[in-house]
Amino acid sequence: MIVQDKKRSFYHCPHCEFVFANSLNFLPPEVKRTRYIKAQTNAKQAKLLLFVQALSLQLSQLNTGQLTGLNFGRSLPDESYDLLASNNHHIFNYDPFLSEDLGTLRQSYDFVCSYHVIEHFANPRKEWLTLSRLIKPEGWLAISTKILTNLSGFAKWHHKNNPTHVSFYQPQTFQFLADLYGFKLLFATDELILMQKTSKSDIKRDLIST
Repeated sequence: MIVQDKKRSFYHCPHCEFVFANSLNFLPPEVKRTRYIKAQTNAKQAKLLLFVQALSLQLSQLNTGQLTGLNFGRSLPDESYDLLASNNHHIFNYDPFLSEDLGTLRQSYDFVCSYHVIEHFANPRKEWLTLSRLIKPEGWLAISTKILTNLSGFAKWHHKNNPTHVSFYQPQTFQFLADLYGFKLLFATDELILMQKTSKSDIKRDLIST
């Protein structure tokens, strides 16, 4: 254990530098759902759309032809799909609270994006394995989250104070995950992580602790 505050305790893995909350302190599912729905403000939806639009534009510059993508973990506003189609991409949506279409998790995609979702992973081993399986070889994984850059300052880090945030990642954690799941880590900085799946990705180990 590295931190004990008034409500939760947190643990640190020295092998992958992952920090995680004690599962005994997790919020009940119905409470998480209520908080999630209340948090779907227009401002947050606009930020999500900008994140996905910027990614799709960058991918358009790298590739020719239509790409298929998945927005994983949050719902895009309905009007956003026409905007994204203008970049010659078709994007699906998976939201465990508002759009839990499990069929989207049985496909594979040229890219997957996830905006401020991975900090909510209660079972990171399962969730990261899912992300890996969703992406085609040479495909892209783009994540936006706050990165823990100073372990010694974790106790005062405001990002941990949200009770729905249970998983916290340092830059070294993303390198560990990339190596484990067959990705090339391009960068992990400024709340943006970009990985590309290798053409010969082969999951040999699954060592992430929950």
